[in-house]
This record gives sequence, C-alpha cells and structure tokens, in this order.
Amino acid sequence: MRKTYMLAAAVLLMGIPAAAKEPRAGTIVSETSVGCGSQIKNKKETTELLCQEYVVRTETTEYHIRQEKHAGQELIPVNTSIEFTLDKDKMKFKANGKKYEYQVVSETAVVTPKA
Repeated sequence: MRKTYMLAAAVLLMGIPAAAKEPRAGTIVSETSVGCGSQIKNKKETTELLCQEYVVRTETTEYHIRQEKHAGQELIPVNTSIEFTLDKDKMKFKANGKKYEYQVVSETAVVTPKA
C-alpha cells in the first residue's frame, strides 16, 4: 500500500516540470512602474531608474512579473493576449512580434465568484 502512494507521488512530481514548459495562455491586465536601481548622473546627483511590472492573468493564476534591469523597453499594452512559458523564476513570451523575458515576482490564485 505504501509503495502505491510513493509511486503515485513520484509520477505526479515528475509531471510538474514538464507542465511548466508547456505554453500557457494569459492576458496582461495591468502595468505599473517600480524602482529598480539608480544611475549616477554626476558626483552629486543620482537618478532613480524605473522598471515596468505587469500583472499577467490566466484562468487560475495571476503572475506579477518585472524587468530585472532598466532596459528601456517600450511598454506592452494592457489587454494584450500572450502565450508564455515558465522556467524557474522567469516568464518568457512574445508580444507584438518581440520576445520578452521577465522575472516572476509573485503569483496568486484567481478567486472566481460563486454563483
């Protein structure tokens, strides 16, 4: 009996990494600018750099993703549909014909209202 449970657990755990590589559909639902470092202008002045943080919503999960460094990338419009893959703490996707890679900062379950 114990071997059956161990085998079932092993099969489930082996399937998790494979599922993470499968493309998943989502939508960018919001964008905010957050501080991501500073840049020294001259010896006495520094300027704070801003990075974009997006919320990507799927049917079951909301992901907060952020640029790792200020890269000067253009903004991705809200309500853009994307297909993404997760690899550890990175989300990779294409939007408007360009490839992006963002760091996953947090994820939360989407709560659906009961009827």
